[in-house]
Order: sequence, then C-alpha cells, then structure tokens
Amino acid sequence: QVQVVESGGGLVQPGGSLRLSCAASGSRFVIKTMGWYRQAPGKQRELVAGITNGGSTNYADSVKGRFTISRDNAKNTVYLQMNSLKPEDTAVYYCNARVWHYDNSYWGQGTQVTVSS
Repeated sequence: QVQVVESGGGLVQPGGSLRLSCAASGSRFVIKTMGWYRQAPGKQRELVAGITNGGSTNYADSVKGRFTISRDNAKNTVYLQMNSLKPEDTAVYYCNARVWHYDNSYWGQGTQVTVSS
C-alpha cells in the first residue's frame, strides 16, 4: 500500500557529506513516523534517525552531532543530512515509513553508502 524509495547514496571520502532522500507514496493511511536505518556487513540493522509528523527526532548515539533528519510532510519525504562521515558509517541505508493504521511499517530497498579514501 506504501511505496518507499531511497536515493542519494554513493561513495564519499572520510569527512565528506552526503544527503539521502526518501519518498513515500501510494498510501491511503496517514504516516506516523519516518526514519532511517542502516545495516553494515556482519551487523544487525539499527536505527540511525527517526522523525514524527510533529517534528520530534531521535538519533543513534553514534551519529549525534553529525547527522540531521528532516521531513517535508507535504511530499511525504524525509531527508538525512550526513556530515563528517566516517568509514564506520558504511552500510546499506534503509528508509522506513510507519502509518497510524495498525502501526504498519513499509521499507525501501536500501541505498548503499560507502565512506572510504
């Protein structure tokens, strides 16, 4: 019922910046929360940052002060501004959209972020 599409991943040098975008469409339900998760090789998927439709945000400790999540509710789009990138940030980044209806969530297929010199 909801299509989630990420974009903006790529290869970047340590200390560089990248901006990810995620657009959710096709839903007849109101989106409650959108967020970014990531999964590195050999590790479990983890929450990077989340934001509610009211603007409340939360971040993983590892990215606080470096990443900023924002959203455009009119477009059902969420962004992740990633600054001061480190090799440890290398992962596949997934966007998630959660709706109020039965608290269902929907995932994008992911976008690769690689931080390497």
